[in-house]
Amino acid sequence: MIRAQTKAEPELVPNIAVHDARILTSGASTANIVLDGQVYTLRITRAGKLILTK
Repeated sequence: MIRAQTKAEPELVPNIAVHDARILTSGASTANIVLDGQVYTLRITRAGKLILTK
């Protein structure tokens, strides 16, 4: 099993947009994201992880 490792301070890459997931969800736990007419759902889990589904 592969486990994701998180750091206290994420390393930001220059010239890449940064978006806060809690702002994207407007304080809720889910947000819909549209790409090329397809709707994706971004969900913040109770454990504070992100899940993106089509």
